[in-house]
This record gives sequence, C-alpha cells and structure tokens, in this order.
Amino acid sequence: MGDAVEGIWETIKTVFWALVIAGVFRTLFFQPFWIPSGSMKDTLLIGDFLFVNKMAYGYSQYSCPFGLCPIDGRLMGSEPERGDVVVFRHPVNGTDFIKRLIGLPGDRIQMKDGVLHINDEPVGMEPDGLFIEDMAPQGPQQLLPRCSNDPVGQGGTCEKARFIETLPNGTSHSILDIGLGPNDNTPIFTVPEGHYFFMGDNRDNSTDSRVNQIARGVGMVPAENLIGRADRIMFSSAGKSLFFVWTWRPDRFFKRIE
Repeated sequence: MGDAVEGIWETIKTVFWALVIAGVFRTLFFQPFWIPSGSMKDTLLIGDFLFVNKMAYGYSQYSCPFGLCPIDGRLMGSEPERGDVVVFRHPVNGTDFIKRLIGLPGDRIQMKDGVLHINDEPVGMEPDGLFIEDMAPQGPQQLLPRCSNDPVGQGGTCEKARFIETLPNGTSHSILDIGLGPNDNTPIFTVPEGHYFFMGDNRDNSTDSRVNQIARGVGMVPAENLIGRADRIMFSSAGKSLFFVWTWRPDRFFKRIE
C-alpha cells in the first residue's frame, strides 16, 4: 500500500512540475498544448499534453515573445522539414491546430484511393496491424471515436487499420485508416511559395489542408502562421478531467513524438 501511495505521489509531483515549467517558459521558449481531438491518432491521443518548441523555426508574429519580432519574416530557427508535427495558427479563424507537415513550397500533393502522392509519386505505405481503443467518450469534450468496424456499441472495441507511411525524406510515422472517405481522393494541390500543406495522421478524421478554407478546412498555411514543432509528450490523461488520476497514461509521459 505504501509503495502504491508513493507512486501516485511521485506522479502528482511530475505533473505539478510540468505545469510549473509551462507557466515559466511559455512566453520565451515553449507553449503548452493539449490535444483536444483525435485527428492525430495514434501519434497523439486526446488528452496528451505537450510543449511546442517555439524556437524550432524561428520566431514569428504568433510565437514571438513580447511582440518584439518583425511582423514580416522570422528570426533564427531552421526550415520546417517534411514529417514534422507542427502547431500553427489557422489562417482564417485564428485557432491553434496541430498536424503533420506533408507538403513543402512547390510540392504537388494528391490523395488517390487513400494513398498519399507527393510530386506524382506514391509514398511508402506498409500495413501495421490494427489500432484498438474502447468505444467510450474521450477527453473533456467526451468525443466518441470513429471505427472501421462500425457499428460499435458503447463499451465495445473500436478498430482502425494502421499503416507505416514513409515520406520522400525517409521520415516514417503511423497513420490510421477507417475506409475510403471524401478526402481519400482529391485533386492535385500545388503548394504556393511561402506556404505549407498539413495533414492529420488519423486520415479519415482530420479537417486539414485537403479541405478548403471556405468549408472550414485548413487549406494552405502561410509560413508566418507556424508557431513551433511538437517534439515530446509530457503528460497524458484519458479522462474528462485532469484530476481523474485513474485515467492518467504514465506510459505516454515524456514520450518522443515520431
């Protein structure tokens, strides 16, 4: 009993210090971000808490501390790389989104029967079993997952096919597939200069650059809207509230984001 209490206390202290760090360093270097939806499963789950590296690509008008950076252009930092998981400001409604960077300026992006094509070539895609989760409300919004084996009743097992996708630069990551949907066959998108193309890893449950901004999609994202790169999950909770200790996911604490 004593070991169990000590373990819970150590976990509570870990979460406490993570939140303290978020408060101290948010303005200068990092921005905390809670995952609100399932669009990036299974890389990121609803309830994951992470820090966004605001210096990764240099400061912009949306990541600059105290508003001291120039409005046009960025300071320091490296160029975003294909496969990065990035937090950015939505070009229209101003909310913060997190997606995977798929298309660089000048790229031609298209989905054909659920397979991503970059510059007219299909990316590598290998089956990797199933992603399985409970059919139950998730996170503060109590969202229900979508399943490839629908209909699934409450308490049942929700399944999605998982694949390992390999981008042209050799970056690999997992993606989920429910079945052919409206965004699995698209026209060719040509990424304009100074813009980027983003997609969610949960391909049939993501409103991303495949969706026009008129339809509340992300569309093409200007470089100045990038806030930073997500590198590591710090804390994770599957419950409706952070204080539901029994819903914490310790196996995801400090997990590197691939």
